[in-house]
Amino acid sequence: MNTVAVIGAGYVGLTTATCLAHLGHTVTCADINETRVDELNNGQVPIHESRLPELLQDGLFQQTLKFVVGARQAVTNSEFVFLCLPTPQGDDGRADISAISQVIEEIREIIPAGSIIVNKSTTPVGTNAAIQSLIQRDDVAVVSNPEFLREGVAVTDFLQPDRIVIGATDPEAAQKVTSLYNGIDAPIITVDPASAETIKYATNSFLATKVSFVNALAAVCEAVGADIESVTRGLGSDQRIGSRFLQPGPGWGGSCFPKDMQALVRMADDAGYQFDLLRAVIEANEQQFVRIVSKAEQLTDDKLAGATITLLGLTFKAHTDDLRNSPAIEVANLLSAKGARLIAYDPMVDSEAALPEGIELAQNMEQALADSDIAVILTEWPEFARANWGALRDSMNAPRVLDARNALDRHAMLDLGFQYDDLGRT
Repeated sequence: MNTVAVIGAGYVGLTTATCLAHLGHTVTCADINETRVDELNNGQVPIHESRLPELLQDGLFQQTLKFVVGARQAVTNSEFVFLCLPTPQGDDGRADISAISQVIEEIREIIPAGSIIVNKSTTPVGTNAAIQSLIQRDDVAVVSNPEFLREGVAVTDFLQPDRIVIGATDPEAAQKVTSLYNGIDAPIITVDPASAETIKYATNSFLATKVSFVNALAAVCEAVGADIESVTRGLGSDQRIGSRFLQPGPGWGGSCFPKDMQALVRMADDAGYQFDLLRAVIEANEQQFVRIVSKAEQLTDDKLAGATITLLGLTFKAHTDDLRNSPAIEVANLLSAKGARLIAYDPMVDSEAALPEGIELAQNMEQALADSDIAVILTEWPEFARANWGALRDSMNAPRVLDARNALDRHAMLDLGFQYDDLGRT
């Protein structure tokens, strides 16, 4: 097996390091946060991710995984150096790759001859070549290996992926990186670096487009009297389309979709192409936030000002604790601007510190719904579907529910006496 350095112990880096150790490689993962490094070496995982704590603790026990402070400590004896660094959206829409540049400058003189730098960060086309230029080493290869990890199931996505994409100009380097994934049953797609870098952006942009399409389609269903669940069942059965990502909701968000969409639009602009389709998708997502608020206004007879609104769910999707670019937060901000009082409950959020000002946090559903004028379901946590809504109804000021995730049984809610609205269902 191989010696691997992973630079960055965030969501992607931590999953990558842990899973590579699980595959039998000897992995050193570096981060600049000393507290995080200490916690990880003690088996404490700072993010909510299924199976990750168990695999991390196993790697520590087997001594195939360790964490250090700073990239220099990690790369000295490594055959592979994975870059798993943040590439946030800059003010101009471009991805900021300064963290990558800083790490390359830090390690370029000490990285062993014959080693391979593997860029797993989401970066613009041309970054692979830029890294090669920055490192100024003919004896070090650079390979692009984009990640396709979904929060909540990242370990499964790493170990059972739909595909593994390798972007390289050196066939030998591509083969060596491919060998790291021995034991994983998945097709290997070997392409040039520019194509690998584009695949990542194209994947997220297409998925976001699919979500925006079904959200708009739900609005059409409401207008014409069709049922979105029936429509998507027929639509998704077409093998050219598929059934995944055809569930309407309050909009898309998270740490990847928004910045990757903007980055692809900017890359296209820089190359001389106006990607108006993606601009329309981004605009449609903004409109979806407004549409959810409009439906809440209709359900409360335009009396949001002064109303107590319960927000059920704050994370951008279920089975994660991630609030970054959450549609729930976007909707909450719009409701707050209407003068509403907001009480929120999310099973993975236990502190108001990470929330915008004006959102009060409840400890459970019962507390959140007491004296509420309307409940708005914004994240598809299973707990909300299992709840005893008959008992919850009696504690509310008014039995109103706006289900922006179509999580509940419409007919059951109406039978319980709720004023109930959802997306595209009749």
